[in-house]
Amino acid sequence: MAFRSSSMPPWRLTGETGGRWPVLITSPHSGRHYPPAFLAMARLPLAQLRRAEDGLVDALLDGIAGVPVLAATHARSWLDLNRAADELDPGLFDAPLPLPATPGPRVAAGLGVIPRLASMGQEIYARRLPAAEAAARLAAVHAPWHALIAAELGQARQGHGAALLIDMHSMPPPQGPRPPQIVLGDCHGQSADGRIVAMMEAHFRSAGWRVARNHPYAGGYTTHHHGRPGSGVHAVQIEICRSLYLDQQRLTLTAGAARVRSALTALVKQLVAAWPDLVAGPLIGSGWAQAAE
Repeated sequence: MAFRSSSMPPWRLTGETGGRWPVLITSPHSGRHYPPAFLAMARLPLAQLRRAEDGLVDALLDGIAGVPVLAATHARSWLDLNRAADELDPGLFDAPLPLPATPGPRVAAGLGVIPRLASMGQEIYARRLPAAEAAARLAAVHAPWHALIAAELGQARQGHGAALLIDMHSMPPPQGPRPPQIVLGDCHGQSADGRIVAMMEAHFRSAGWRVARNHPYAGGYTTHHHGRPGSGVHAVQIEICRSLYLDQQRLTLTAGAARVRSALTALVKQLVAAWPDLVAGPLIGSGWAQAAE
């Protein structure tokens, strides 16, 4: 079941790379490739496994303002790139794991880096996995994915004084009266300067959407790991309500997708245009550096 170099590449990287722009966009959960060996071991049908996807988020990002967009091709239920490499469930494997495992709340919920559960809390696998499978998936996809993100952000920071990672996700409609349609996660102020997040929030509000910060989603491993405002790398997670752009039964784009794509494109253009002024601001001291505390 392990990833092989002859199979589908683990991601698509589009746009102008190598530090041409200060912004990098990632979509770790929109992959739709399910390796045949994985499907053979799964107890769930493909239609059920697909419910775990951030459906077609990558389609919202195609050609967005020319900035680099890194989109996973492999399914989230096969490997979750927005989890730490050690978020492994030892009980999912048929022998002791040959690498560190640090079970936490997400692992206990069945949502580790190699998930045990799909949507609706259903068990993915019919039997335990070979212990070597964990190391194989992590080495083939997880490690190089995050290394590529770090390299792109490093080049952007070098060329522009600071860099911004936008980690794109989608969410089911939240519960409650007038729930948010857009949720911005900056790890409660730890992964990005507040001025960046405020600009993003104002943009989405001006587009007519309800916006929340850090609730119910404050940011996952990607924003925690790569967001280092004190070092000039900022990371913000964006959650888009699927009802804005997706037919959630057919997993196809609706007419609303054009509006979402337009708003995202306009946001990126606004951030790029404002970046020189942001970088010229107080990189050390109040403002940018405070978010690293």
